[in-house]
Amino acid sequence: MTEVLLYHHVQGLTDGVRSFADELRQAGHTVHTPDLFDGSTFDTIEEGMAFARDAGFGGLAERGVAAAEEIRPDVVYAGFSFGVMIAQQLAQTRPGARGALLMYSCLPVSEFGEAWPADVPVQVHGKEADPFFLEDIEAAQALADSADHAELFLYPGEEHLFADSSLPAYDPAAAATLTKRVLAFLDTIPARGN
Repeated sequence: MTEVLLYHHVQGLTDGVRSFADELRQAGHTVHTPDLFDGSTFDTIEEGMAFARDAGFGGLAERGVAAAEEIRPDVVYAGFSFGVMIAQQLAQTRPGARGALLMYSCLPVSEFGEAWPADVPVQVHGKEADPFFLEDIEAAQALADSADHAELFLYPGEEHLFADSSLPAYDPAAAATLTKRVLAFLDTIPARGN
């Protein structure tokens, strides 16, 4: 089974993020969920963004990278929205990365290097009318078009954090499809040493 380092979104390590991690665990995967906000969660994206601005996006990203240093490097890096910033950085720059799952967001590959690593498969998931994801759709499409093992999945609707079962934006059908695709992706990652 696969080891995953999963970074939460800007509303914090919510019950919905924990539930998603538990679904992956129930399928036999090992999932780490560092809490970059020290237990704080927020009712809205705006409140979470205000917290992250005050705390400093750079400092929070550094905390995420530091959390990765506590585990072995050959894992799949996953992130929800805000967490994509850290997951994508690690997937592109940390030797040994085994894959990346970028949910609700995608940065231009040039943020962290010249090209996506050839041996790191990646999935990007987002709603086709999500105003936040629309800002990233060009980067997501470019990644899907340029990387050897990249998939971009678009879902109908405009909800941003749609796979978080603890938030009003939750879309059960889209979340179920996303989870199914993520589990299928994790099943393609070869066992360590293979």
